[in-house]
Amino acid sequence: MTQKQTNIAPSALALLPFGLFLCLFIGTGIYFSTQNVDFAFYQLPAPIAVLPAIMLAVLMSKEKLNSAIGQFIEGVSHRDITAMCLIYLLAGAFSAVAKATGGVDATVNLGLAILPSSFILPGLFLISAFIATAMGTSMGTIAAVAPVALGIADTTGIDAALMAGVVLSGAMFGDNLSIISDTTIAATRSQGCHMKDKFRENVKIAVPAALVALVIFFFANEVTQAPVAGEIDWLAVLPYLTILVLAVYGMNVFVVLTIGILFAGIVGMAQTADYSVMAFSQDIYKGFGNMQEIFLLSLLIGGLAELMRQQGGLAFVTDKLSKLILSRADKETDKGSPRASEAGIAALVSMTNLCTANNTVAIIVAGGVAKELATQHDVEPKRSASLLDIFSCVIQGILPYGAQALLLGSIFGLSPLSVVSQSYYCFLLAVSAAFAILRSRKQQA
Repeated sequence: MTQKQTNIAPSALALLPFGLFLCLFIGTGIYFSTQNVDFAFYQLPAPIAVLPAIMLAVLMSKEKLNSAIGQFIEGVSHRDITAMCLIYLLAGAFSAVAKATGGVDATVNLGLAILPSSFILPGLFLISAFIATAMGTSMGTIAAVAPVALGIADTTGIDAALMAGVVLSGAMFGDNLSIISDTTIAATRSQGCHMKDKFRENVKIAVPAALVALVIFFFANEVTQAPVAGEIDWLAVLPYLTILVLAVYGMNVFVVLTIGILFAGIVGMAQTADYSVMAFSQDIYKGFGNMQEIFLLSLLIGGLAELMRQQGGLAFVTDKLSKLILSRADKETDKGSPRASEAGIAALVSMTNLCTANNTVAIIVAGGVAKELATQHDVEPKRSASLLDIFSCVIQGILPYGAQALLLGSIFGLSPLSVVSQSYYCFLLAVSAAFAILRSRKQQA
């Protein structure tokens, strides 16, 4: 994918369809907000808002109509997009089955039983981080935790937007560090490093940001009425513990989620007399349906990104950034600092993520140029992989038209802008990573 891009002439005009999508999606949301319409940002669903942008991109293509449509389909059917969508389906199925069989409530009860009421927000951050690390998907985590978190917010009087931000923060922290996350897989493959090495590099940057976030959540934890934790159903917790163990073991994410679904279903049938195989199958399908919006949006954005790539839009972004970065990096070569290259990798994946609204796709698109920058200026593969994953996580966690914000906004009945404004961990992660890049000069000097 990245090799083809080097042969495409850069074109700023090719980014116009993406601008149209942003104007339609964010513009209509802002307009309906001014009109005091409930669920303002959901009046025009994101998968519908992207359709005019796709049509514009097809019309702008210099290829014949069939060829342009073929390029769109190529983007939709890209291996990593397809894999990601399948993960969405399995994660949705797991969260639906786990909720129906009491697994979600049992896991949250376990956390609430361990943590006092003054640690409700930090506790939910840790629970979200735990599940996301185990599942390797922030979307699956949000789907599993958000309904329970909303109930706790209603019971305790904690601000709903803040609660949504806590869940988003924990989900992005776990997704970023998980060794079975699609972003981790994409980053390590594109940079040619081992997952364990990238994980160790990530921990140095992510954990300090998470600790500061925990402090913020602790002081923001204004509980008016402490919720009473129910009895812990250890059997219902086992599916979550199982996928964590299997994930740490390094088993394939599809196998992990499939085992989790089956285990949760078996637990449900063992504990509940009226939970039958048919009910189990219906919950799986319900979980598929819960992921419909993000599934469709990911496919359509993937197709739009491919059209923009073919027309030189992404080449324009990478070309301009690369020239700027290489110029800065060359000036610093004599000083023995890889700082400019590391900052360039961060900017590159961030800009790409803004254009694709998908952190995995952003890593795939930016991976080739990032590897070239890293090789030329002696940035270790584990370092470049870590920066790719971290900054794609940062942007995805503060993107109001990103899948995570859309899902949380839908569950909590909030504007996605209000959700991302409370995503403190992602902002802190950006600061921590920027500080790490600045320190790289001193370390190598």
